[in-house]
Amino acid sequence: MQKQTILSQVMDRCFKPFKKLERFLDEKIFNLTLLNRADLHTLPEKIYLSRLLPFLNVDCVFDVGANNGQYAQMLRKHVGYQGRIISFEPIPSAADKIRKLALHDPLWTVEQIALDEVGGVGEFNIMQGDQFSSLGTPSHEANANFQDANKSINIIQVQKETLEEAYSRLKAQYQFVRPFLKMDTQGFDVRVARGGKNIISNFLGLQSELAVQKLYQESIDFREAISFYESLGFTLGSLVPNNGGGFPDMVEIDCIMVNDAMLEKSS
Repeated sequence: MQKQTILSQVMDRCFKPFKKLERFLDEKIFNLTLLNRADLHTLPEKIYLSRLLPFLNVDCVFDVGANNGQYAQMLRKHVGYQGRIISFEPIPSAADKIRKLALHDPLWTVEQIALDEVGGVGEFNIMQGDQFSSLGTPSHEANANFQDANKSINIIQVQKETLEEAYSRLKAQYQFVRPFLKMDTQGFDVRVARGGKNIISNFLGLQSELAVQKLYQESIDFREAISFYESLGFTLGSLVPNNGGGFPDMVEIDCIMVNDAMLEKSS
């Protein structure tokens, strides 16, 4: 028994330097994230949100215009957010994909509806490139590079709610108190916000896609959109790329804004 103890001590001493080297490699080298050059544009969004969501102590993210669940997956895998996510996606096939992704994630749920300035039933354009699908009508006057992808191939009827209606219903259901609003509705973000102007001050921050070049007839100029969000009580926190294209001219970019009340508390 004593021999085994002595042998164990000798082995520990012999391998101690290697354990230190292992920790060093893990902390300094293996903890690095390797990115494809094509994905470099995603870093600013991930870095900013990984700081902002904990700073705001967000407990629920409204993922409006979820498409196939890319934003929610990014929050889970790269931002470290583990709170509730409610994904709004009106396209049945896309909503089903999200449900499969969220199958083992009890804090990620799907609402198969579209948010708009008014509720009811609306016509929704399914585009050749499904990420362009929208309540809006495609426009190619400002940029013709997306005329194939941003082309309607089908029109479906979808159920619509206002942000105020969705907020009231879901707050009663989930009892969240510190929500964050992300919008990516292809030309309709400002209309979504207008539909919640009476309750939007309850969101601690928001993220919205800005149209530098209008891809939809209903799109709002990015300067007008920022001014509108400011009028609702939000301050610009960051501008982050939302795609790797648009070189050398910019087509779209996301703004991330913080509720003025949160900035006053932190000052």
